[in-house]
Amino acid sequence: MERGETGRHPWMVHFLAAGVLVAVATAAFLVIWAREAFQRPGPLEAEATLVLSQGLGLDAIARRLANHGIINDPLIFKVGVRQAGTHQRLRAGEYAFPAGISAHGVMSMLVAGRTVARRLTVPEGLTSVEVIGLVTHVEGLSGPPPTPPEEGSLLPETYHFNYGDSRSGVVGRMADAMSDTLAELWLQRDDGLPYANPREALVLASIVEKETALADERGRVAAVFVNRLRRGMRLQSDSTVVYGLTLGRGPLDRPLTRADLQTPSPYNTYLIDGLPPGPIANPGRESIAAALNPIDSDELYFVADGTGGHAFARNLKDHNRNVARWRKHQREK
Repeated sequence: MERGETGRHPWMVHFLAAGVLVAVATAAFLVIWAREAFQRPGPLEAEATLVLSQGLGLDAIARRLANHGIINDPLIFKVGVRQAGTHQRLRAGEYAFPAGISAHGVMSMLVAGRTVARRLTVPEGLTSVEVIGLVTHVEGLSGPPPTPPEEGSLLPETYHFNYGDSRSGVVGRMADAMSDTLAELWLQRDDGLPYANPREALVLASIVEKETALADERGRVAAVFVNRLRRGMRLQSDSTVVYGLTLGRGPLDRPLTRADLQTPSPYNTYLIDGLPPGPIANPGRESIAAALNPIDSDELYFVADGTGGHAFARNLKDHNRNVARWRKHQREK
């Protein structure tokens, strides 16, 4: 049998060539299969949330995804991510993966950092101690809560955060939001208001916030207090008396008494002239706006009317009549 110029038998040359073709075809098949598997819908049957911590490498991420049934094969995920050149761009965080998401879809979410946006709603009128208590018990935040900041320095609002954000960071955002809001609304204030500075407006806004829960009453309640300040009348706000008794540590667990109204306190506006020394709560944007833009009114008094709102009066005679109605309503209840 003749040999070729290479010294190999012709059948060996054909065999080697065939082997190379098979290897190339197999490799091409594996690439196509892997690419299809990377794009194929995954095994997840319902939305699942998973936290990927800082510092996890591609191997650890792939294992966690597979262990939680989000992807089928960690190797396919790693190969697909490396081929895409995104293995150093996967972001940590809390992710909500939809049912049937492919490995490619998972990669896209991690690269884009489409993490779960958690929400924390701070109601209007909470004291700073109460806000910090709320933040302390929110799931998903990290680190110890900060010391309660100055009263009135936190803006009630809905705040979005990501899993692992710090409690102190979220509280810092509340403080920045209050500072920005007060500065913005101060520039839009009415002329001739009896405030020496934005802080005094914030003090009155906090009283308005605690005196009424009705949006359409804020401007009217603010007008009563502004009118009293202009005339040198004492504010006589029950809410300030309560704050003087509790110092914002929590609600008063009983009705106010006559003795309470006669108890000396820097916050007892039945006994002191003008505004108390500081806010009595954290007012919302609308109460701040009401304090800076009260309605045009000559009313000087208001009292609860038994329906959740208040009865307003321009003079003491009418006010006393409204008070009598309120007391009758209480007796009937």
